[in-house]
Amino acid sequence: MRSWSIAPIPRGGRQPISGPDRNVFYAAAVDTGYRMDDLDPEQVEVERALYGPLTQAIRELVDAGIRTTVAPDEVRRAQAEIEAITARLRASQLPGPYGVRLRTDGRGRAWGNTVVGLRNAIAPPLVVTADERGVRSDFHLGAPYEGPPTSVHGGVLALVLDQLLGEAVGAAGKPGMTATLSLNYRRRTPLGDLWATAWIERVDGIKTWARGEMGDAEGVTVEAEGLFILPRWAREALTDGDGELPTPRFFE
Repeated sequence: MRSWSIAPIPRGGRQPISGPDRNVFYAAAVDTGYRMDDLDPEQVEVERALYGPLTQAIRELVDAGIRTTVAPDEVRRAQAEIEAITARLRASQLPGPYGVRLRTDGRGRAWGNTVVGLRNAIAPPLVVTADERGVRSDFHLGAPYEGPPTSVHGGVLALVLDQLLGEAVGAAGKPGMTATLSLNYRRRTPLGDLWATAWIERVDGIKTWARGEMGDAEGVTVEAEGLFILPRWAREALTDGDGELPTPRFFE
């Protein structure tokens, strides 16, 4: 299911929630497990510069662990060193998952996200950008994402496309949680450099349908279609006696 977070509204676009209505929305978000972020933008960049390289080093370690052919004694020494480093990092840690951090300026940090998370070594990670059609990402999937020989696992393809479709509906101001996701695997997706794109197909109230594709240099390998629904808690928080408030965008 798609994890979503608030993003800034572009100039000339929808206005962000403000005043008491904004407070009601954030209170409702916290009640469902989101966390308010107490870091200012400068502090966020400091953390990005600190933890981004660490996470990338762990990604490299995962890949190296899969493909290493060093001698058995070297494997055992490496294991001992890795266990020691793990113990050092566990000396002080969060009591649970990272979650999604929301800031009062409308930005969010989904750094634990399994597709785009800056601090999640399982994430490739995807960097998603918006264009005139919807959203797009160019990325690399290597050995850790293998299913059939030299091919990306079908479940990983679904994971990535779920994220991209969710990003598309959020970028267009129609955020939601995944209700259904259907995929058409047109051919195998080889490990290596890939791309994915997604866009909105149609909207009906709180329901948004999106479509997307993933492929390699030779063309499309997978097609996806999904239905996303704005959660009940968000609908209630964004509605007052005069009708529906402007919907914030979720894009992280």
